[in-house]
Amino acid sequence: MLDVLAYLPAKRKPSPQGWLSFNAVCCTHNGNSQDKRGRGGIKATESGWSYHCFNCSYTASFILGRTVSFKARRLLGWMGVPDNEIDMLNLESLRHRSIHGILEDRQRVFNTLSAIEFEEADDFPPFSEVVTSEHPVYWDYIRRRSVPEDFPIMTSIKTDGVHWTRPFVLVPFTYDNKVIGWTARFLDDKQPRYINHSQPGYVFGTDLQHANWQHVLVMEGIFDALSIGGLAVMHNTISDGQARLIRSLGREVTVVPDQDVAGVELIDRAVELGWAVSIPEWPAGCKDVNDAVIKLGRLGALLTIMASRETSRIKIEIRKRQLVKKIQ
Repeated sequence: MLDVLAYLPAKRKPSPQGWLSFNAVCCTHNGNSQDKRGRGGIKATESGWSYHCFNCSYTASFILGRTVSFKARRLLGWMGVPDNEIDMLNLESLRHRSIHGILEDRQRVFNTLSAIEFEEADDFPPFSEVVTSEHPVYWDYIRRRSVPEDFPIMTSIKTDGVHWTRPFVLVPFTYDNKVIGWTARFLDDKQPRYINHSQPGYVFGTDLQHANWQHVLVMEGIFDALSIGGLAVMHNTISDGQARLIRSLGREVTVVPDQDVAGVELIDRAVELGWAVSIPEWPAGCKDVNDAVIKLGRLGALLTIMASRETSRIKIEIRKRQLVKKIQ
């Protein structure tokens, strides 16, 4: 298998958790300035590797037995790996996959509507532990965001001295009660504010749903979902894979967009999918569900959402135009 470490810059620094830090090779390709602070990190295992950039937030990974992804291919190219070696890696990986594995992959395609699977995550930031009242800075932040006290928000009280030097809270991504990813929300004013480690088609909040609920609320932000018990798609659109996962819940879907320019795209996608949309008249300063929960309480915000729920395309379009006029 390709020795990806052989293509790293000579100047690199190991961490106790197995990461190698070096000047990231991706930043200039993603509209950022050249990294000169060793913000790139790669962790190699016997079956592959994971890459994170803490400057431009680029991520990529490779696992033997899978196709080399577009993001991994781009990263290897930026590191100077010749195209023919990347192609050989891809071929070797596909050969490694057993016939049984290929049959399983095909079966998953046929069962995507009823059996959606994600891999468990094992690469949390170093020294992660659950936030309690003994961590006042982090505890106060998640209480201000109306996160339920029984949800395990995490952080790193210590630092690895390389990447995780800024204060942050970490929200684990779960599916069927398995941790399959995470997002770190930094508490200072620097960029990036978030670093996400998620899998394609993932929707946050499925494990927050109750068996007897007939409706499900879909919104953009993770803290929106946490504060009201909904789902978060984590951007201002809904992918086909996410739509399949949401539909698999078998409930009435209501999309609640952020009340800003980006939220308009989420409205259009909801209409395309045939789902209801709610654009409540919230008090001044409430841009999203989390703002509304903080201002009105969970029940108050939920009542405004359900009272404003629309299924008519014409009425949704009228409300969207009113929103666009309001935010211009």
